[in-house]
Amino acid sequence: MSEDKTPFSIKHWAEDDRPREKLILKGKAALSDAELIAILISSGNDEESAVALSQRILEGSQNNLLELSKLTVNDLKKFKGIGEAKALSIIAAMELGRRRQRSTAMEKPIVQTSQKAYDYIQASLSDLAHEEFVVLYLSRGLKVISHETLSRGGQAGTVADIKMILKSALEKLAAYIIVAHNHPSGNLKPSQQDIDMTRKLKAACTTMDIGLNDHLIIGENAYYSFSDQGML
Repeated sequence: MSEDKTPFSIKHWAEDDRPREKLILKGKAALSDAELIAILISSGNDEESAVALSQRILEGSQNNLLELSKLTVNDLKKFKGIGEAKALSIIAAMELGRRRQRSTAMEKPIVQTSQKAYDYIQASLSDLAHEEFVVLYLSRGLKVISHETLSRGGQAGTVADIKMILKSALEKLAAYIIVAHNHPSGNLKPSQQDIDMTRKLKAACTTMDIGLNDHLIIGENAYYSFSDQGML
């Protein structure tokens, strides 16, 4: 019997139910981004199906899940058929995806290069609308001991407390540290404040016999490394 004639065919289900059945019959990898979002929101509106509405939401995010993850509840509620509950479902799913990526990155790797450091950090910083300052604490073998966010700021900047960085490094018995912060604007060029802070931190680390291996500025899909640029 062909798929078109069987009552279990996706084509025999209501349009809003088809992504669920497709997931059951063909697996999660067979679904498009719009179909996965349609499962989250469950139904569309009186003019379009859940899939069509999801496609429109994606189009409003440049068909980019990273851009979608930046939308707020109010942003999503501008789409007809998306109320607070559906908006929260989308936001929660985006955050789970971000945390999954971060969990994979947090397998305590050995960080020998700026690229390795970026791979470890970027899931935490790349899609934020505000600045955060993060420190990686490394063992003598360059394995990640831990990492922590030391400060959060606005779109214009954040403040790094050198005394707190060194205090935490000493408490964790770190031999090396890597610091990083994001630029929500996407401009990776270090500011004069970034340069001055890095110089002061380098001097302080040298005094305490702790190696400052790098300072990264994180963008959405790229980074700037003070070490690679010969600024350390």
